[in-house]
Amino acid sequence: MSFAKTILLAAVVVLTSISALHWLLNVRTDRSTSAGFRVGFLPVTCHLTCPVTDFINKQLTGTSTFDPIRFHGWPELKEAYLSGYTPATFILAPMAIALREQGVPIKIVYLGHREGGDVMVHKDSQIFRTQDLRGKTVAVPGRYANHRLILFRELKKVGLKLEDVNIVEMAPPDMPAALYSRSVDAITSGEPFMGQTELDGYGRALYRVKEVWPGFISCVLAVREDVIQNRRAEVQQLVDGIAKSGKWLDQGMDNRLAAAQFVSTQYYNQNPRLLTYVLSQPPDRVIYSQLKPTRPNFEEIEQLGKESGILQGTAHFEDYIDDSFAPADDEVQAHAYTAPQP
Repeated sequence: MSFAKTILLAAVVVLTSISALHWLLNVRTDRSTSAGFRVGFLPVTCHLTCPVTDFINKQLTGTSTFDPIRFHGWPELKEAYLSGYTPATFILAPMAIALREQGVPIKIVYLGHREGGDVMVHKDSQIFRTQDLRGKTVAVPGRYANHRLILFRELKKVGLKLEDVNIVEMAPPDMPAALYSRSVDAITSGEPFMGQTELDGYGRALYRVKEVWPGFISCVLAVREDVIQNRRAEVQQLVDGIAKSGKWLDQGMDNRLAAAQFVSTQYYNQNPRLLTYVLSQPPDRVIYSQLKPTRPNFEEIEQLGKESGILQGTAHFEDYIDDSFAPADDEVQAHAYTAPQP
């Protein structure tokens, strides 16, 4: 890696560390200030149903049972869950499985989405095939990200290994700037950050995840086992709300465009043009239906995780899944809410 790239990546690491320290110093000290049911999320489309549920609940009833807590990256989101600060959280599927293998009392109760999360390269790069990634620097959200497994799957198809590329871990919001400055050669994470590189004119999709891994799952909704035992009604209400929000988002483009506005401005702190683009170009870039956990999807993740060295293979579907809260996909009804149009 060139000296310039090394300096730029070091700067990214420092900024990420500062974000984690900010959470440790500020968020955790507020642990006793809210009695709400906290749900951790990142400002990515994989977690979109979290703020949508909170917003619609407030519009329909004037209040919300849930307190969505936004984090910048995976390390602090995971720490908040492990510490008990968030009884529920949206989390990477392989990370949830790995935590279960480590003895953490975690259960996946629903999916966050399907599809979404392409592999992007700079438009002026000479990377046009998976083989062209050999020796290149690729940013992923973390060791336990399904986006890392996308790379593993595609590299394996052409006879390459993860060791044939230089993988760096990076918070998703930092990835567009890293690709723009060419401190990395490729990036992959949940939307809207991949779409941002297209929208701003410097990113090009090496491949779309929906093309290479149909039905792709990145993030799931996970709940602590003690919370499942002691607060079942709240967990059920949360899952029902997430399911209704997903159906509402997939019900029509008007709902997606409305969500792009209120989520961007009130929850993600992003320019609405970004979510507007990602939720509409194309409309099925990320989908929020068919979110009940199924065994084949997770057995594939287990196998890939074991092959790629991030899972031990000691936790299986029945160990980390509790689908008792998940409604049948064909029975989910959308929120009865009509949002003002932007």
